[in-house]
Amino acid sequence: MSQIDNNAVVLFQGDSITENWRRHEDGASLGIGYANVIASQFGYKYPHKQATFLNRGIGGDRVTDLTRRWQTDCLDLKPTLVSIFIGINDTWRRYDANNPMSAEQFYTLYRNLLIVTKEELNAGLVLMEPFLLPVREEQWSWREDLDPKIQAVRQLAREFGLPYVPLDGLFAAAAATSGPEYWAPDGVHPSAAGNGLIAEAWLKAVNA
Repeated sequence: MSQIDNNAVVLFQGDSITENWRRHEDGASLGIGYANVIASQFGYKYPHKQATFLNRGIGGDRVTDLTRRWQTDCLDLKPTLVSIFIGINDTWRRYDANNPMSAEQFYTLYRNLLIVTKEELNAGLVLMEPFLLPVREEQWSWREDLDPKIQAVRQLAREFGLPYVPLDGLFAAAAATSGPEYWAPDGVHPSAAGNGLIAEAWLKAVNA
């Protein structure tokens, strides 16, 4: 059964990968990334469902930033399905700003978002794991920090019984044959093909 019902309001939350050139002054703007691809494909296949898609991703965000703006940018919007894609900046800031976050902190803050969303909205949730395709030598060391955070998101998906999008594994498999830059030129932000990969995996996860 699809996770997206008739007249659903689907909210995409996350960082720059989700934001992807959306216009903040336009509440209906989806940007040019995976959120727009998903909305386009779902709307084309299921026009009778009249689903609404919203994007509130903000570049540079970490799980602490989602926590700070969750009331305004999630709960107040009354979504029926919330998709969360966060984590790479919680790793990246350790290496470029000496501002680390432990996997335990990440798990706790993320878990609190899920609890408040369930309690206040009874909305469905989709969790998307952060991914990294190292294209620079120093990015290989990031795995030490990112891998426990990926495991934290997987644990939350199991704990709450939620649809899960295993992007790190999917991107690694895709890059094995064509190289990482094809899918994410800087190792973090997906190309057009990378956004297509994300969209397809997300739609599969929600049975759409």
